[in-house]
Amino acid sequence: ITMRYGQLVVGPAGSGKSTYCSTVVKYSQDVKRVVHVVNLDPAAEYFDYPVEIDICELIRVDDVMDDEDLKLGPNGGLVFCLEYLAENMDWLEEQLGDDDDDYFLFDCPGQIELYTHIPAMRQIVDTLQNRWNFRLCVVFLLDSQFLVEASKFFAGMMTALATMVTLELPHVNVLSKVDLLDAKAKKELVRYLDPESADLLSELSKTTNKKYHKLNKAIAALIDDYSLVQFMALDVSDEESVANIVLQVDLAIQYGEDLDVKIPKLERDEMGEDDDTFDLMSEKD
Repeated sequence: ITMRYGQLVVGPAGSGKSTYCSTVVKYSQDVKRVVHVVNLDPAAEYFDYPVEIDICELIRVDDVMDDEDLKLGPNGGLVFCLEYLAENMDWLEEQLGDDDDDYFLFDCPGQIELYTHIPAMRQIVDTLQNRWNFRLCVVFLLDSQFLVEASKFFAGMMTALATMVTLELPHVNVLSKVDLLDAKAKKELVRYLDPESADLLSELSKTTNKKYHKLNKAIAALIDDYSLVQFMALDVSDEESVANIVLQVDLAIQYGEDLDVKIPKLERDEMGEDDDTFDLMSEKD
């Protein structure tokens, strides 16, 4: 059975998903891992990394918005595009091919409703897993620059939790853009990586109306009792930080240590090897 692996890179708009993909692509090149990037954002226009499969070749948000019969705005147009993809998965199947042990990054849209109550993304995930034998992990990103108070952190955790419940996949939750924080902010960030909900609840209760305290306590208990959400910090300038997150994803999807190493096509061309086949080098002596 052909087994393939993938990361679904999700998170609110502006959380650093494209930067994460770019960083993982560069890291993978350094460690001689072949990674294929799939853009699932029909509104994306610019990439600073190679995109091998692009939903924009199937459907674009601009084209949907220009359709006088549909009369959709940006958000409605994006949802329409993902629903269209979910109904036309044969296109994606053809684009993905059927090579064994391939590793994919799926760069997903930032509209969070796609991961909370609209079924299109779940349908895509189910097809990848159940029909095409993908082992998938969600990498959920939150911008660390906005986690300056407990209320925003709780909101981020609940969004991550909603995504976990909807997609039912292994999750690696990441606080992004740590490299943009000053020393004081980085020190403050430590308490959000493995949060003590009691401390955060106390802080939250000081800044919210008393009538919400019971709700705050229930949310904190939900997160704390089941240890549902923890975060890793991503500093794209620190290779060890990137490596730790990639390792965590590999463990979640059981990406095997004994896999053969595929030489990327560009390197094969430079070596004068046959373009039509991958040379394989065993990682073991």
